[in-house]
Amino acid sequence: MDVNKNSYTFMFAGVMVVVVAALLSFAATSLKPMQDKNVAQEKKQNILNSIGIEVSREQAEEDYSKYIKKELVINNGEIKEGVKAFDVELSKEIKKTPADRDAPLYIADKDGETYYIIPLRGKGLWGPIWGYISLKGDVNTVSGAIFDHKSETPGLGAEIATPIFMDQFLDKKILDSKGDFASIQVMKGNASGDYEVDGISGGTITSVGVQDMLEDCMQAYVPFLKKYAAGNATASAAQAENMNVATIEE
Repeated sequence: MDVNKNSYTFMFAGVMVVVVAALLSFAATSLKPMQDKNVAQEKKQNILNSIGIEVSREQAEEDYSKYIKKELVINNGEIKEGVKAFDVELSKEIKKTPADRDAPLYIADKDGETYYIIPLRGKGLWGPIWGYISLKGDVNTVSGAIFDHKSETPGLGAEIATPIFMDQFLDKKILDSKGDFASIQVMKGNASGDYEVDGISGGTITSVGVQDMLEDCMQAYVPFLKKYAAGNATASAAQAENMNVATIEE
């Protein structure tokens, strides 16, 4: 075969394309289980971090079941059966209206206290942003917040993933005095009170993205959480009353 002919060049290039594509496909397929495991471990790590439990990715795999007692999927205010919370793709669900979404919810127990952990996903300046926010047992007070991003500007929008921004959310409120959903506003400086935090200087669009993400994602949970927490409180009170009656009778 004449290697100087154009036909040889085209044939050689075609063969190389096929070989390289096959190798890349094989590598991607072979590495996918490991990649999926790393993603799952990081997800568990972030869920635990939202309630103040800081662990490595490897340790998160072990500690997750120790603290996370329930995984629920909420749809239109009710628990949806047959769907695993950990398998829900929030990037797809947020395109639906809040009433139509499958909304994952993680319920944790730490030191005898109940926490409700809500996953978040939204849009920053250059790409998606996401995170987790945990609420205390009153379904109103924020216990912690974790945020991350794909491609926000370093030193500006990327600062949403730093403690100086995330720590502001501790003890903020999401319900107003009437018990209605109020969310948390990300202000352009001079934040005050229970419903405001300071935004990122020079990262206005990303800051607004965090605010919009909180409002959009959390509203799918509030009706269920208020009902769920009230039901648990009533059950606990009834249990305590039964214990008192039993003690008196003894």
